[in-house]
Amino acid sequence: MEEAFELGNYLPLSFKNETERDYIAFLWDAFETNYTHEKYQFAFLAYHMLTMSFVYFNIWQIKQTTPKDFAMDLIGFGKDIEKSLLEATSPFVFSTGTERSILRFLKLIACDNGKIGTYAKLVDDRNNTAHANGNIFFSTQKALDTKITEILRVVDEIQTHPKPVIEHCYRQFLIENNVPEERAYPDAADQIREILIHESYLSQKDIEICLGFDLASFGDAIPSAQARELHDALVARYRMDDERGEAPAIALDSVT
Repeated sequence: MEEAFELGNYLPLSFKNETERDYIAFLWDAFETNYTHEKYQFAFLAYHMLTMSFVYFNIWQIKQTTPKDFAMDLIGFGKDIEKSLLEATSPFVFSTGTERSILRFLKLIACDNGKIGTYAKLVDDRNNTAHANGNIFFSTQKALDTKITEILRVVDEIQTHPKPVIEHCYRQFLIENNVPEERAYPDAADQIREILIHESYLSQKDIEICLGFDLASFGDAIPSAQARELHDALVARYRMDDERGEAPAIALDSVT
């Protein structure tokens, strides 16, 4: 079961409200409780919901960073669904669409149709286990562990695609927040936590992309020393944890 918690590194370190935080915590508890009590089919259902939450958070970042592209990709959805997705104020609003249709947004981060079709098989697996069809598809720990390994492979593969989105998000953050006297939190670490990580639902894996950001790409766009202050604060807090192998796999106590 230890491998399963690696998924936490792909989920946000901070949530907008207690409802979102408590929902993710509930799913982790449901997974762990059912796994421990050998109810592997139900453990899989909880794990699938965590995985789809990861997808929703990625799509939310796309929506926030490239809203025009997101709006264009809504063509083909029903009018009501299109409206709700366009006006969404939470990543979980994406659950109003079918999981298969929501996966198509991954094309906006260069996932091809073949890959998305492969990812959709996880939805089929969920559908098979969630109906009263008389079958127990995950009756053993080995069967579920094998599926978890497959899910984590898919999640890690998806995570290789949003780098341009995360870099754009981080670049804008550095541009808009590099003057201490003009930002919400004078302390650089506080500004990173509350504005960058919290507002953008960044995960530990997303932060690793930010850690590798090339500050030289700014040229003379912003004072390098001020950008460096923010970046150094990010490195001090999050790279230290990563190097010690202590990156927060499940961070459920951070909410504003």
